[in-house]
Parts: sequence; C-alpha cells; structure tokens
Amino acid sequence: MFETVLFSIDQSRESRQAAETVANLVKIHNSRLVILSVVETHEEGEVAPTIDRRSSPEAIAELLESAKALFSQQGIEAETIERQGKPAFTICDVADEIAADLIIMGCRGIGLTDEGAADSVTNRVINLSPCPVLIVP
Repeated sequence: MFETVLFSIDQSRESRQAAETVANLVKIHNSRLVILSVVETHEEGEVAPTIDRRSSPEAIAELLESAKALFSQQGIEAETIERQGKPAFTICDVADEIAADLIIMGCRGIGLTDEGAADSVTNRVINLSPCPVLIVP
C-alpha cells in the first residue's frame, strides 16, 4: 500500500517521537523509507530569524545520519535527503519527486510559517501534499 514513505524530520521532540510510528509502518508495508530534512532559506529582503545552530546545514546533516542509524538498528534501510528552501513547499516537492505514497511528520516542528501557529508548516504540507499525510502527535 505504501511503497515509498517520506519522513520529514527536524530537531523537534515531536519528530523524534514520530520515528517509532514510521518504523512500525515501514516494517508492516515493507516500504522504501526516505528521510528528509530542510534547511530553511530566506528570500532577499526578508527578515531572517536569529540563527539557530540546530538548523545549520551541519546540524541537519548530523540529524539525518543519526536518524538513518536509528532505523538501521531496527533493520530498516533508509535514504536521506537534505534540501534548502521553504519547508512546506520543499517537503511537498520532494514527495512529488520521489513518488511518495505517504508523508509522515510530527504534529509540530521547530518552525512556524511567517503567519504563525495558525498556518504551521504541518498545516501547509497537509494542504499542498501530492499524497496522504500522517501527522503523529
């Protein structure tokens, strides 16, 4: 049913908690697992928030490697992708590129959109996704 699963992660607690659900679902469906993390970019003239070490390209690379190792310990082979861009749009673009059958993500990540909590990255992904989205509380 879910041949390709895209797991979008960041440094949030919710993202770490979603990993168990991802592992269970991937094992049940014998799915291909792709782990994605997005380094948020800002357009010229846009006020960038204070730089957070947790969202640096180095921290993201480390996060992806530790997530891959976590799944490997459970016998799950995972691919990793690191991209730059606006998180919600990038997640949906990658899902389309890899022909994902399902996107899984935590209910709240570390980033909100410019509009705040009412229009979170999670909400945008739900509205823009080319495939079903599973939000793990």
